[in-house]
Amino acid sequence: MESEQRRPPTGPALVRFEAEDLGHGRDRQGRPRHLVLPGLTLTLHEGERVALLGQSGSGKSTLLAELRDRLGTRAAWCPQHHGLVPQLAVYHNVFMGRLPEHSTLAGLWNLVRPLARPWREVGELCALLGLEGLARRPVGRLSGGQRQRVAIARALYQRRAIFLGDEPVASVDPHQALRLLALIDARHSTSVVALHQRELALSHFDRVWGLREGRLVIDAPTRALTLDDLDTLYPDADAPADASSEPAAPTMPNPEALPCARGRP
Repeated sequence: MESEQRRPPTGPALVRFEAEDLGHGRDRQGRPRHLVLPGLTLTLHEGERVALLGQSGSGKSTLLAELRDRLGTRAAWCPQHHGLVPQLAVYHNVFMGRLPEHSTLAGLWNLVRPLARPWREVGELCALLGLEGLARRPVGRLSGGQRQRVAIARALYQRRAIFLGDEPVASVDPHQALRLLALIDARHSTSVVALHQRELALSHFDRVWGLREGRLVIDAPTRALTLDDLDTLYPDADAPADASSEPAAPTMPNPEALPCARGRP
C-alpha cells in the first residue's frame, strides 16, 4: 500500500533535458566551459517529489542550479549553505523571500518597523518550524539546525508551487527532517531535494535521481529501488582502508640498542 501511495504522478513535464551538457560558464558557442554533467537526459514532471542523491562533487548542485534557471519564479529555493544574513533577525531573513513584491520604501521601513501582515505571516511560519520567540534574534546567534529551519522558512514564505532544496535537512535529526519535509510537501506540489539520507529518500519521495561521477545512473520510482541500489552511488562509503596507509604495528627495540641495561635479559 505504501508503494502505491508513493507512485509518481503523471503530470505534464516541467523541465526536460535531452542529451544536454551542463556545467559552469559558457563559451562563445553557448557550451559549458567546465563540464559537470555531460549528455544529461532527464524530465521533471509536475507533482513529482524527487530525491537527488550522490556523493559531493557528483553534480547535484549543478543540476539544481539549472533547474532554478529554467523554472524561474515558479520555484522556491533553499540553498545548501542557507544564504542568510547573519546580522539580520530571523524575521528579516524570512521576509527577504518575498522582498521583490514590496517597494523599496516598504522594504526600508520594514527594517526599522516590521510590517503588520508579514510579521504575522512570518510568526506563523516560525511557530510551525520550532522557531517561536526567535523572530527578533540575529541569525548569527542561532545554532546550525535553527539556521537550517530559517532557510526553509524563507523558501516556504515565497509561496511557490515548486520547491528546490540543496540538502535542506542536513543539519537536523531524522525526526525533524521528516517533519520539515512534510511541511515542504504540504505547501509545494512538486519538489526536488538533494540529500544523503538514503532511507529517507526511499520512505518519503516518489522518485530518485542518482548521480555518480557526473553521470545519471539512477532515474527510477522509489518503489522499484532498494538501499543496495542507492549504495552504488557511494562507492567509497564502505571501502576498506588502504593497508599501506595504516601505521605499522609497534615493535620492541633490540635490547642491545638500548642506552642502558634496562630491558636486557
